[in-house]
Amino acid sequence: MEIRIIVFGQLTDIIGKTELAFSDVNNTDELKQKLSNMFPELSKIKYAIAVNKIVAQNNTALIEKDLVALLPPFSGG
Repeated sequence: MEIRIIVFGQLTDIIGKTELAFSDVNNTDELKQKLSNMFPELSKIKYAIAVNKIVAQNNTALIEKDLVALLPPFSGG
C-alpha cells in the first residue's frame, strides 16, 4: 500500500521536499508518529492533515493511493 503525501508552506522547510510517499502507515496517527520520528521539528508545531481533500479531525484510516496533504498552521483575515 502506498500513499502520496504533499507538503505545503513552512512544512516544506522542515521536511525539505514538497512530496513524500510511504507504504507502511495505516492511519493518520501512525503517519504523524513516523513524520515526527523522521523530522523531530514537526512535533514542535501544530499542523493539519487532509486525506483526499478532507481535513482529518480524528485518526483516519489510510488506504492505497490516498492523497494526504500536510497543512501548516494558518490564520485568516
